[in-house]
Amino acid sequence: MSTVRFENASRTYPGSTEPAVDSLDLDIEDGEFMVLVGPSGCGKSTSLRMLAGLEEITTGSVYIGDRDVSDVAPKDRDIAMVFQNYALYPHMSVADNMGFALKMAGIDKETRMVRVKEAAVLLGLEDYLDRKPKALSGGQRQRVAMGRAIVRQPQVFCMDEPLSNLDAKLRVSTRTQIASLQRRLGITTVYVTHDQVEAMTMGDRVAVLKDGVLQQVGTPLALYDDPANLFVAGFIGSPAMNLLDGRPAEDGVRIGDYVVPLDRETVGRTSGRSLKVGVRPETLRIAGNDEAGLPCEVVLVEELGADAYLYGSAKTHNGNADVVARIDPRRPPQKGTTLRLVPDHALVVVFDADTGERLS
Repeated sequence: MSTVRFENASRTYPGSTEPAVDSLDLDIEDGEFMVLVGPSGCGKSTSLRMLAGLEEITTGSVYIGDRDVSDVAPKDRDIAMVFQNYALYPHMSVADNMGFALKMAGIDKETRMVRVKEAAVLLGLEDYLDRKPKALSGGQRQRVAMGRAIVRQPQVFCMDEPLSNLDAKLRVSTRTQIASLQRRLGITTVYVTHDQVEAMTMGDRVAVLKDGVLQQVGTPLALYDDPANLFVAGFIGSPAMNLLDGRPAEDGVRIGDYVVPLDRETVGRTSGRSLKVGVRPETLRIAGNDEAGLPCEVVLVEELGADAYLYGSAKTHNGNADVVARIDPRRPPQKGTTLRLVPDHALVVVFDADTGERLS
């Protein structure tokens, strides 16, 4: 096991003027499960490949433990990679696939089989060791790919969207298995995904990237409750945070005809700015009879049993805006009705709409 450190690490591809990864500074603790997340093209896979040695570092350094591995060959970095497409040898059995890297390293057959069987027990593959990959389901193939990484007993696991080829139900169960397995093994893991739900449920900490730049790193709950900027606020959370156009008001921020009260310090920072007001769906409630709130026309109610979500349309000074609120599933409002929604004022987040800077 070991720590991982990106120190001002950048990667600019030949022919491009913009770096794919721009001055990445990130410390990953020994035994930590770190998830890199962001939209397509944000630089998360490039960052992982820089760590693995599959992409050259243009400037800066990458450390594994106390060793600068920026110029070290991939095979000498003591990492194990798990790919999106499994990369299994079709003519080999499961056992041979899992033990192939050990065979290439010159480890004797007896030791190889001990490690393979130990990994197979961890992954529930002990009954499939003699099968070929074509006889396995997608989830089983992904577990074989995990097993191949585990038997190497590396310092670091690098996982590049390993669940994206699985169907939705299998993705949920497999991500639980991977997270549980990593905690049992205690091996430092860097995991790349574009799926923020996957990131939130698996990672000890999550690093959010956009256009090659690290936006924020923290625990899933810290990113959810305290987004550093407008991009993180809109990206993290499902359903996403409501981001509504607002204007500065004397005692707060105005959304349409409704004023959300803010503390004096935040009011001072909003003066003269275009604003976005961030409200999580679960922090909205339906107002009482004589209570002020944000007028909202009910477009759809999504009833999920234990939960229900109201999808509505609210007026702002820039026109109508979509709003999502989590509501009581036992008393859902009727489609087409107009009601008022009240946010928890203490949990409202205000951003500069032009720069994305958080103001509250």
